[in-house]
Amino acid sequence: MRRVLIVDDDPKVCDVLDRYLAHAGYATAQARDGTRALELARTWAPDLVVLDLMLPGVGGVEVCARLRREQNGVPVIMLTARSTEEDKVTGLATGADDYLTKPFSPRELVARVEAVLRRARSKGRRIVAGRLEIDEERCEVTIDGEQVKLTATELKMLTIMARHPGRVFRREELARQALGDDFEGLDRTVDAHVKNLRRKVGSATIVTVFGIGYKLVA
Repeated sequence: MRRVLIVDDDPKVCDVLDRYLAHAGYATAQARDGTRALELARTWAPDLVVLDLMLPGVGGVEVCARLRREQNGVPVIMLTARSTEEDKVTGLATGADDYLTKPFSPRELVARVEAVLRRARSKGRRIVAGRLEIDEERCEVTIDGEQVKLTATELKMLTIMARHPGRVFRREELARQALGDDFEGLDRTVDAHVKNLRRKVGSATIVTVFGIGYKLVA
């Protein structure tokens, strides 16, 4: 299921959007402030964020900017009670993919979510993490512009981690996502793949978090 993170300090707005998105087949999570939104973005890894502009603490503009830096361009739909052209430009300039002014129809929001996700899928997007670049459409990886040859499993594992730089992935999670739910190998199988990856893309790019797993550092 596609995951949508709903970020709004109004619980009624969150609950309404939660119901409509769940009915449309999306998995949802809610955050009422910017700090919690960034925590969930790192740990829950949403496919799209519905983000209110006016939030307590860390505001929507700053949240959007951090998502752009930390989450490799996860799509963002900005919500706001303001309707001035300046607010719209500010939201889009920060990196939002779409913009919706309150009050709005929940059905329109769901339609916007579907449209933004379709655009994201059709781009065949590139993932950039520091010196590393992954072209998902061509299945190509480059370091400082030089192509790196990876096996299919190595590419899957690298892409999984590169989509969420800084997030720690447990060995069993990497195995499940890269090798399938029916994988019954040992932790050292994952370790072997990661060892090869570190040799090819640099040991400073993929860091071991002892006792837990691995993370990619941009």
